[in-house]
Amino acid sequence: MSTPDPTQSQVTPPAQGATAAKSYQPYVDAKWGLKNHWYPALFSHELEEGAFGSTKICGEPILLRRENNQLYALEDRCCHRGVPLSKKPYCFKEGMVTCWYHGYTYGLNDGELKTILAAPDDPLIGNASIKTYPIVEKYSIIWVFVGDADYAPIPPLESDLPPQESKDYAHYSPNLTDDDAIVLGIRRKGESNWRLAVENGFDPGHVLIHWKSPLVYAHDMAIPLGFKPTSDGAVKAFEDPDGPKGMMNMYPPDADGHSHYEPIFENTMLNVRASGGTPALGLRTSMWLPGVLKVENFPFPGITAHEMYVPIDDKSYEYWELLVKTAPTKTERDEFTDQYENYLRDAVFHDFNDDDLWARDSMQPFYENDVGFAEEKLCAMDAVIVAWRKLVARHARGIQTPPMELGTKRRR
Repeated sequence: MSTPDPTQSQVTPPAQGATAAKSYQPYVDAKWGLKNHWYPALFSHELEEGAFGSTKICGEPILLRRENNQLYALEDRCCHRGVPLSKKPYCFKEGMVTCWYHGYTYGLNDGELKTILAAPDDPLIGNASIKTYPIVEKYSIIWVFVGDADYAPIPPLESDLPPQESKDYAHYSPNLTDDDAIVLGIRRKGESNWRLAVENGFDPGHVLIHWKSPLVYAHDMAIPLGFKPTSDGAVKAFEDPDGPKGMMNMYPPDADGHSHYEPIFENTMLNVRASGGTPALGLRTSMWLPGVLKVENFPFPGITAHEMYVPIDDKSYEYWELLVKTAPTKTERDEFTDQYENYLRDAVFHDFNDDDLWARDSMQPFYENDVGFAEEKLCAMDAVIVAWRKLVARHARGIQTPPMELGTKRRR
């Protein structure tokens, strides 16, 4: 179900200040991320058979293991003295992991303390455990469900990913979940809060930072200075109870030719004009809980860019950058892989996306202690950002709390 967002006009500047921020207070509180959601942990190729891997999501350190073609995810912290198991994980027996420090040994499946290397009769055995996480592998990525241990039922992964678009849509662009899709990408660390990364990703006014991008020049892309919303249909909210929750910028005109955004190519006062002559046909952006961006028909028609902003802690995030293309045959997959490795990876992820990275980093001091939410001065272009904040406040399955080492008690 998609509808114009009912809580926010798209053509007038949104309300300002601390009072306005209270209308989406759960979002302001979500500095450490949204819990009870699926997040990407590693690319499939990063975890070989018999190997361990590690990551941190929403402040929670997670150890991953692939053993006998099964995947396991458990807390990367020994319950004895709190050291990370991933520093030097031992596996003396299948289905178990042993801490390198004092030999505490846990079941991969349930996290229960099974034995202690030098104290096999200790009464603590069987009476202590570390947290385990639901884990799935799909779309060339390993995903972990991060949240309360007693959260049930665990929703399907696809409830936290952009939905598939009808192939009858005139500007159809492949989705991460398409059967014939090839998914290629990288992940790296961003030095800002995850919310700033999300808001940068689909901000209609931020295209200015890409004005001088080599990718734009090389392909004569007609990238405007920004997009001005012209109707309350500029943004659609997706709030189906059983489906993904998200917001979509309706940049392309409707089938009847009605437009909801006006691309701005010139500012006469400053005598500034956008360059480029090749229109971005079918370009459309959407953002989905818990923080998944979909950019249709970018960098070229028939390719979709997906980005995911995974909270590491309250000051950094894991930046996932993916390019997706439908490639049903081996020849098509090989051709796209060659194009990606020899051009698109650097042109899109670095020459283009690096601009987004430093823009997010530059916002971090202003929003460091959430002061920015009360002090920011938003304009009409920012209505979609406020609509996103309200959507998250309505539909997040939980708000993550700071980790216990910071003096808070987190539910296991």
